[in-house]
Amino acid sequence: MAGRSVTVLNVAEKPSVAKAVAAILSRNPGGLRVRDGRSRYNKIFEFDYTIRDQPCKMLFTSVIGHLMELEFDTRYRKWHSCDPADLFQAPVHKTVPEDKKDIKRTLEEEARRCQWLVLWLDCDREGENIAFEVVDVCTAVNPHLTIKRARFSALIPSEIFQSVQNLVEPNKWFADAVDARQEIDLRIGASFTRFQTMLMKDAFNIDTVTDGRNTVLSYGPCQFPTLGFVVERYWEIQAHEPEEFWSINCSHRSDEGTANFSWGRGHLFDYTCAVIIYEMCVEEPTATVTNVRQQEKLKYPPHPLSTIELEKRASRYFRMSSEHTMKVAEELYQGGFISYPRTETDNFSSRTDLRAIVQEQQGHPEWGTYAQRLLDPETGLWRNPRGGGHDDKAHPPIHPTKFSAGESGWSQNHRNIYELVVRHYLACVSKAAVGAETTVEIDIAGELFSACGRVILEKNYLDVYRFESWGGSVIPTYTIDQQFIPTTLTLDPGVTRPPPLLSEADLLSCMDKEGIGTDATMHDHIKKLLERFYATKDANMRFTPTNLGEALVMGYDDMGYKLWKPYLRAVMERDMKLVSEGNKSKGEVLDTSLQQMKDCFLDARLNKVKLLEAMAIFFERSNRVGSEHQNTTVEVVRRCGLCQESDMALKKNRDGKFMVGCLGYPQCRSVVWLPGSISEAVVTTNTCNNCTPGPVFLIQFKFRQLEIPPSYNVNHLGCIGGCDEILTQLTEICGTGSRMPARARGPTPATGNNHHTNPRQSACLHCQETGHSSNDCPSQTRRSRNAQQPGMDQQSGESSVTCSSCGAPGVLRTANTANNRGRKFYTCQSQECSFFVWEDSINNGSGGRGSTRSNNVSTSTRGRNGGRGPRGRGRSGSNSSGGTFVTATGDPISGRRCFTCGDPSHFANVCPNRGN
Repeated sequence: MAGRSVTVLNVAEKPSVAKAVAAILSRNPGGLRVRDGRSRYNKIFEFDYTIRDQPCKMLFTSVIGHLMELEFDTRYRKWHSCDPADLFQAPVHKTVPEDKKDIKRTLEEEARRCQWLVLWLDCDREGENIAFEVVDVCTAVNPHLTIKRARFSALIPSEIFQSVQNLVEPNKWFADAVDARQEIDLRIGASFTRFQTMLMKDAFNIDTVTDGRNTVLSYGPCQFPTLGFVVERYWEIQAHEPEEFWSINCSHRSDEGTANFSWGRGHLFDYTCAVIIYEMCVEEPTATVTNVRQQEKLKYPPHPLSTIELEKRASRYFRMSSEHTMKVAEELYQGGFISYPRTETDNFSSRTDLRAIVQEQQGHPEWGTYAQRLLDPETGLWRNPRGGGHDDKAHPPIHPTKFSAGESGWSQNHRNIYELVVRHYLACVSKAAVGAETTVEIDIAGELFSACGRVILEKNYLDVYRFESWGGSVIPTYTIDQQFIPTTLTLDPGVTRPPPLLSEADLLSCMDKEGIGTDATMHDHIKKLLERFYATKDANMRFTPTNLGEALVMGYDDMGYKLWKPYLRAVMERDMKLVSEGNKSKGEVLDTSLQQMKDCFLDARLNKVKLLEAMAIFFERSNRVGSEHQNTTVEVVRRCGLCQESDMALKKNRDGKFMVGCLGYPQCRSVVWLPGSISEAVVTTNTCNNCTPGPVFLIQFKFRQLEIPPSYNVNHLGCIGGCDEILTQLTEICGTGSRMPARARGPTPATGNNHHTNPRQSACLHCQETGHSSNDCPSQTRRSRNAQQPGMDQQSGESSVTCSSCGAPGVLRTANTANNRGRKFYTCQSQECSFFVWEDSINNGSGGRGSTRSNNVSTSTRGRNGGRGPRGRGRSGSNSSGGTFVTATGDPISGRRCFTCGDPSHFANVCPNRGN
């Protein structure tokens, strides 16, 4: 029943959508009044309308995408204002940015005099989130507004009229899911981006990679797994080792044509076996037909068009980037030519009038005739479309909504995308193509071969879907038990080939399969890879990682973390979907996801030297960083009180124990030994109020629970300046982190505000005696001398020396390399080092060389194209076996040994024990 007129504020997501909807609803262009708002881009359209018998004065305006931005409080926004780890719990809030303040003022002014607020935002999660931003602004000045939501999928009169008469409530679950995503992405992205940018930007010369631009080494929880797909495929290609194979091919030519038969075995890698089988076939070449099969084959039309499929097909057919495809599709949607282009749905609702969509296309000069055939019942061409099993409950599949033979302002890309949408729709409501397929199997000397021929009987959907084809070939007629002599019978070589680089369509498929991003954001993540110089895209739309992109992935991979893998993000995406369905709360998902990623962040920071090592493979060190930065990441704690020239920084010694040492080493050997029970230590931005001279930055320690008394907390924010009693007590109780035993060393003395140790009074790391340095230790001189005196291994009975690195007995081996074949050398039996010395060098007094074995790829042996397969690390990231191969110069190469007997002096293919 008609009542008193109400004033309705209608808000669309873009000015063009507001204009289009207002024009449709006003019907009479003369009755549509236009005035300016505070923002000159967002006009206000006024007209009268009736909603369910309710007279309304409609005010129609718009925003421009998101009205608000999520950001940290002011004190956390500057990069050096806080520890990046603090960003996982730093306060965040939504604010209207300065460039959208005028839009906000328009909404506030109009909302004050309205009774209703109708939201015409895009009907996906992102649109729902923007809708609630509008609600927050409007209800702040008018809390009595009646709030309604219009749901539509196309800017056409039928959709708009139906939606305005069936207004619904906005979906808070959808908005919460987007809020969760925004907060997770902000916290994770900001913390990791600051961490890796500050760590490496000034440490390496990477300006040439980034075209001299201001470099930000960004990390995005979707962007980085996307980069991982690109790098992983690249590593597969680099690690590929071609293998030669052989196959037998047969052909038979008759008056009816030629049939090419393929070998049932495919191919063999063993040449001898292939030759033997081939000779058997040549000796008895008569072919006998053993089977002839004839059957009908169908080639089905595609499923209705979703966003991902649109992007993939545009990339394959037109070589358009996913980003540009979405830009063009959005413009076609705003013009009313296609339905909403952001949808996961590939299944039409039973309520959709499918034939009406086809009817509009009957007049087109290219596919109009096919549309007429499709609607003719006598052709039998119509077939209800197959569903792909996906439905986002928001929008139908992408389909044409208005006829066009090509608008004057369209580019070729607009014509291509419109044509793809129309032809795809016509194809999916058509019958499958029908073909008759014949398969013939023959026997030659006991070996099976087969040939296949196909004749297309009915093209059906292929008549309109010019982007697909179904090749057919006719083969001669054969009958069972027929015999013939092959026209050709050859043994042909071949070689295995690596997989190709990922195309844009491949990359979208990987992201879709693993749940990385959404249909509306996937193209943005790909765009970011190119903008950040993490990857390049060639003319064939295939991606290659840059040195920078590969180094970052390699660094995290060497840490043992799968931050570049899709698993963590896929779990987050599933959780956010549960939020949108009301099955999980936003707070629950935030707590779980952020705690998990914070743990990853803290671990990554403790192992950040891996990132530096990976970057050092590809980039030169920068002169902007002093020598103290060359081998480790510097976390400065305070100025050195001994030399007064360098800073003291948190470090790890060779045992992996923490200490605070002077960066002027070896000229200055000032050091503060820390308790050996520390498992984690990170320098914070907090400073001590007691110790002078300052600043003395506090360190966040984490102790191993089983190595400290139960009365002490495992987490401790401590000071190394001398005022920290807890740190002093734990040092006395647990010993320090130096290489010598705690019982021989005693607690580190504290004098005044400094724990500096006089280099002349510090104990030697090898014998724990004072008066000399570790480099001049007599025990090491004796050990080196002893290592050059061959003895006998009591267990094996082999000639042996003592390893100069760990003291374990060495074993005499024989080299099998090209330049040192037959030359004898000693190696260590210990699995923890790779001691090596030539036997003849012992008599010459040159001694041996010992080193700690590394399970990581050696930076001296892994080049740019080294790969991560058999010669490097495989794509699974598994470590190498840990043996020692000898190069022509006698230098050991870590991680290689014979797979048959374990001897590091030769490869398995020349092992004397092979086959035993």
